[in-house]
Amino acid sequence: MILRGVVALAAVLAGVGVPGVAAAAAAGSEGQRVCKVTDDRLTELSGLAATGSGYVAIDDGSDDGSHRKIFYLDGRCKVDRTVAYPSRPRDTEDLGIAADGTLWVADIGDNDAKRATIALWRLAPGAKTPVLFRLAYPDGPHNAEALLLGADGTPVIVTKTIAAAGLYIPAGTLRAGKTTALKQAGSVALPMTTTSNPFDFAGRLVVTGGAVSPDGRHAVLRTYADAFEFEVPGGDLVKAITDGTPTPIAMPDEPQGESVCYTPDGTALLTVSEKSGGKPVEILRYALPDRAPATTSPATTSPATTSPATTSPAATKATTPPTTKTASQQAGDGVPLGLLATGGVLLLAAVVLGGVLLRRRS
Repeated sequence: MILRGVVALAAVLAGVGVPGVAAAAAAGSEGQRVCKVTDDRLTELSGLAATGSGYVAIDDGSDDGSHRKIFYLDGRCKVDRTVAYPSRPRDTEDLGIAADGTLWVADIGDNDAKRATIALWRLAPGAKTPVLFRLAYPDGPHNAEALLLGADGTPVIVTKTIAAAGLYIPAGTLRAGKTTALKQAGSVALPMTTTSNPFDFAGRLVVTGGAVSPDGRHAVLRTYADAFEFEVPGGDLVKAITDGTPTPIAMPDEPQGESVCYTPDGTALLTVSEKSGGKPVEILRYALPDRAPATTSPATTSPATTSPATTSPAATKATTPPTTKTASQQAGDGVPLGLLATGGVLLLAAVVLGGVLLRRRS
């Protein structure tokens, strides 16, 4: 696993696979300010989704019960209402809204990599209480902060592994009160950039959030420094990320950017950071050039009779592990020993820096 990370990191540092990415990402502009989040309960914002009337947001792990809720904000970033969990979540890190309007909250954070299970919370349209589904990795605990939802509602969890993130999907039907096994469907090594961020080199190596566009034709993963958007032809989300070439969008100097989502029309990305030094943070908008408004967007009011993710979570090609080589495997072909050694040294430095980064919150 470490060797694969070394190869992947050496490849991205050497510019293998995506020429000019560093320059393109570094050339990005700062996001446009949308509104300021001032509610004292939203101090560790880690997940964001946009609706037709405002936003849905969550904090990550908190010892304060008033912070452990699902928050609905209006268009001015004021909290309209909250939804409580029926039991205490461990570390909620991301969320997404499926095409039928179902809200999924990813309770997947694990800084110390010691959780026996992680969880997803499902809140159907009109429901008052989210339902808990437990999941277990096939290869031991992982820290993760990104959730993607396939066209059929299948959840895809992307780990916060340095340099080469794993993509995991349910191996069976999600059932409340039961633990569902996960299986690894692929991995992704995002290109290296030079975008400035509070964590410098380490901040460009880990995935901190993800989202799928309202029409399902694009998906995005972000680091502390940049977002990387993938085209999703034919709805095959896993294949698009493992085999696709992403377009970089620089998000420079966000205080601690862990969230990303699409606007309801799909023409821009929205982000929000955790509060920095106790100061309120703002939702930022990054326009996507030449993007036509989406013809469809997630429903937000109509009740859902069934959720695809709870009936056939592995029904599409997107849930089949790809037979082609992943980005990190391709990077290992023909890499000179000198480059590998350099990558190893840099990866060791990244591990040290990344360890501090991943554990900076209690």
